[in-house]
Amino acid sequence: MEKNVQALTREDLAAASEAFRAERANLVAKNAVSSRGIRAAARVPEAVAASALGFDVEVPQGDRCDQERSGRCWMFASLNTMRLRTIRKYNLKTFELSQAYPLFWDKLEKSNWFLGNVLDTLDEPVDGRLVSFLLADPIGDGGQWDMFKSLVKKYGVCPKEAMPETACSRNTREMDSYLTRYLRGCACRLRRAHEAGVGADDLASMRREMMGEVYQLLATCLGEPPAGFEVRLRDKDDRLALSGTFTPQEFFAEAVGMELDDYVSLISAPTADKPFGHAYTVSRLGNVEEDGGVRYLNLPVSELKRCAMEQLADDLPVWFGCDVDQSYLSDEGIMDTAALDVDALFGFPVEGCMDRAERLEFGESLMTHAMVLEGVRLGADGAPELWKVENSWGKDHGRNGFDTISDAWFDEYVYQVVVDKRYLTDEERHVFETEEARVLAPWDPMGSLARTR
Repeated sequence: MEKNVQALTREDLAAASEAFRAERANLVAKNAVSSRGIRAAARVPEAVAASALGFDVEVPQGDRCDQERSGRCWMFASLNTMRLRTIRKYNLKTFELSQAYPLFWDKLEKSNWFLGNVLDTLDEPVDGRLVSFLLADPIGDGGQWDMFKSLVKKYGVCPKEAMPETACSRNTREMDSYLTRYLRGCACRLRRAHEAGVGADDLASMRREMMGEVYQLLATCLGEPPAGFEVRLRDKDDRLALSGTFTPQEFFAEAVGMELDDYVSLISAPTADKPFGHAYTVSRLGNVEEDGGVRYLNLPVSELKRCAMEQLADDLPVWFGCDVDQSYLSDEGIMDTAALDVDALFGFPVEGCMDRAERLEFGESLMTHAMVLEGVRLGADGAPELWKVENSWGKDHGRNGFDTISDAWFDEYVYQVVVDKRYLTDEERHVFETEEARVLAPWDPMGSLARTR
């Protein structure tokens, strides 16, 4: 098809300039935005006031955690839903599980998963969409609940003291950069060997050797994960509540005791290619190879809210994934579609130019960040109005480390919640447990990984 050439003319530019300067509101907006920035100029104080604190259902947590300069939000959110059980069981003031420990195993397992994908696509063109996608970000920090569940089932958890943070866990950029470079080199070597006629057994031997070197790189950056450790937990009254020697698997069973397989991922993607009421998975997305990938049930966002509210009412927090930077006053910790009136600032629809489905379809929105719902404020009719959120950006972020989400923002930008399957209807549970999952392309927006910092 011949390209339709339509150059901008001097007349076009002159008309645009004249129309801009003719409106007083444009000049006021120009002065405000050029001096303060878009969000500061578009901030709506009345909407900010509506996000005042006060919740009908609230799940108290421990001290706020900080993922620092890493994309481990999904790990922090997962561990924060788990540590509450330990805090309650032993009457602790606060408690923190090691975030460096699952980081080590996730990088190792993702590396093995990546090399498996490389071997599985040896005959695909290296510049084709699939291989290019696989090479783009082989071991990034991001992840999904199902991937974290796989790590815990295989490796357990440990207290933060048993594997503390390092320079490379607090800021993962250098480690990720060098590991990515090494793995791309591995992909090159495996493909070259295949082209030279090397057989499957020898390629598998090369893969094992490569994984030994990945282990060495990770151990250098993060230290080796403990096979066992001493534990001494003291309760709020300084009495010894738990002591002994544990493996990470034993510690999870004893101190957390969460039935991981009872928790399921619900997504809400209202696009035509994903009818509600069906199970989905994402091709080539995962980390622990023997545990498979991810599994979702796609439901209307109202169902995600219903399940989240019921779990909160049972005094349990809720892992969720969202597009965090949309309509977000980060310094104030407020996510609210009414808090920023960008469209009024510019005088035409910018934020309002697409609906939820269109934003997903045209690459404007996807899940970028995972956090924990720990409270909700209800209206007179019992419907949610405001959600309280535990973030993982430290106690100095937002309001003492937590944010709020308006219910309207939830409607637009929350894409996933993880809940106990007992909150599903019988029909929803049956579909999740029995239906053969429909396979989404690796680059589908529902394959996005929570990774924002």
